Amino acid sequence: MATPSRRRLLKDLEKLRREPAHGVTAAPLEDNIMKWQALIIGPDDSPWEGGTFNLRMHFSEEYPNKAPEIVFVSSLFHPNVYKDGRICLDILQSKWSPVNTVQAVLVSIQSLLSDPNTGSPANAEAARLYDADRAEYNRRVQRCVEASWAAHGVSIDAIAADDTAMLDDDTDSDDEDDEADNLDGGGGPAAAGAASSAGAAASAASS
Repeated sequence: MATPSRRRLLKDLEKLRREPAHGVTAAPLEDNIMKWQALIIGPDDSPWEGGTFNLRMHFSEEYPNKAPEIVFVSSLFHPNVYKDGRICLDILQSKWSPVNTVQAVLVSIQSLLSDPNTGSPANAEAARLYDADRAEYNRRVQRCVEASWAAHGVSIDAIAADDTAMLDDDTDSDDEDDEADNLDGGGGPAAAGAASSAGAAASAASS
């Protein structure tokens, strides 16, 4: 039966598919639209960058008037994440609003990773290190990131190999660009067209 909560969840799912947000995705289980699995990619330019973290989302028939229950399945060392994966975030509690969508909630959780609230911590040790010893905090976070790779079947050696290959590709690309510049006078229409195409491709890939 299509209850109001289920109709709303279908709208949330459609929004996720039509207007995907960078670094977050989610979908319901095949046999139960009230239970979802989600994935958050660690924010760029943060200690969490490159990590892939799984979450479970459980919605009641009171959604969207009542916030979903969301827990990290992945283990996180974070000031606002309890050891059992529960998340201390105001929009999931006192500041919940029915206008919040699944996507908006996941984006907020993603932002929380790089911008924690240490004033009311769920993990006191993580909050203490974040405030007093950022280097050690970052090391602990890096362990979580590496553990997330292992959980998804990606080894640290494979990551290192990919990074090396990318550096080699960049070097080869630079050599080819130099040759093209020499043939084209360094800044003619061919170079400008290639730059425009590369920019369009990068923009499409990041969107």
